[in-house]
Amino acid sequence: MAGGSRRRVRIGAALAAATVASAVAERRHLRRIAADPLRAVLEHPPVGRPLRARSADATKIHAEIFGRDGLPTLVLAHGWTERLRFWTLVINELPDFRIVAYDLRGHGRSSPAATGDYSLERFGEDLEAVLVVPEGERAIVAGHSLGAMSIAAWAAGHDVSRVRAAALLFTGLGDLVANQLLVAVSRLSRRLRDPVARRMFFGARFPLPRFSSPLSYASARYIAFGPAATPAQIAFFERMLANCVPRVRAAVGLALTEMELHDALARLRVPTLVMDGADDRLTPPAHGRRIAAELPALYRLIELPDTGHMGPLERPAAVADALRELAQATEATLETTAPAANRPA
Repeated sequence: MAGGSRRRVRIGAALAAATVASAVAERRHLRRIAADPLRAVLEHPPVGRPLRARSADATKIHAEIFGRDGLPTLVLAHGWTERLRFWTLVINELPDFRIVAYDLRGHGRSSPAATGDYSLERFGEDLEAVLVVPEGERAIVAGHSLGAMSIAAWAAGHDVSRVRAAALLFTGLGDLVANQLLVAVSRLSRRLRDPVARRMFFGARFPLPRFSSPLSYASARYIAFGPAATPAQIAFFERMLANCVPRVRAAVGLALTEMELHDALARLRVPTLVMDGADDRLTPPAHGRRIAAELPALYRLIELPDTGHMGPLERPAAVADALRELAQATEATLETTAPAANRPA
């Protein structure tokens, strides 16, 4: 056999072996996800009563109400590339609340921004649109990552006395590119950090794989999760990330790089819980500490060990317990007359 033919045979054999090995790894990976008890829970989220809302720029916002009327109202805002199903495990932990969860503009079942505007100010308007409570009641608002940023943006331009408390979970309000560890630990020069992060991480428009693979799973775990995350939790987030429309993902990502909302904290004059994860690479605990130091009415700063950016997925019981404690601590404020509820059309 000629040398060229032998090389082709060897290359072909190597490729075949690699294909088989990849297929075996994929099967093992999918079996680990299927064997996780949380998979069934995450595949069957609670179903809420639909709420139609329209933001100030006419963007249609999809929201759902969980729990019966008469319970304290908790409004939940998810993060970048997520959807209201992100709160599945937390909602299951809080049957003693009336929960309003919604899809942010361009996410889940909410419409794309009517004017193409994905600025943080608009996300604040979306929260205003779904802040629906029975007359005489004041809600608690809680947000994860972009959802928490939305609360800060809302506070900058709206009547904060309409809520009795707030929770800013696993978030930052400025300097995201400079302070997130994915960029900070790299060997790129300081001069290149911002443009590289903006275009290759925050502003990327390429489609993402629709199915979990060992490579995509490992990437998601490293970027967004702590060491105790389970296969089903990570795969659940992967699906949300892949289903986010690329142009929306990019537009929101670039808006985040230009965000500076720390000044808005001065207006958030209600008891505010701050929570972060000790292993969060996207918004490290330094963000939470700065937010806590600048809040006029800090209720409590909690740093969860062995937890990454996806705390409500990784540690739903801890998040739910903290929200319940916040509600109990502010229960007396319900006696204060609240403004009339703003009911979306």
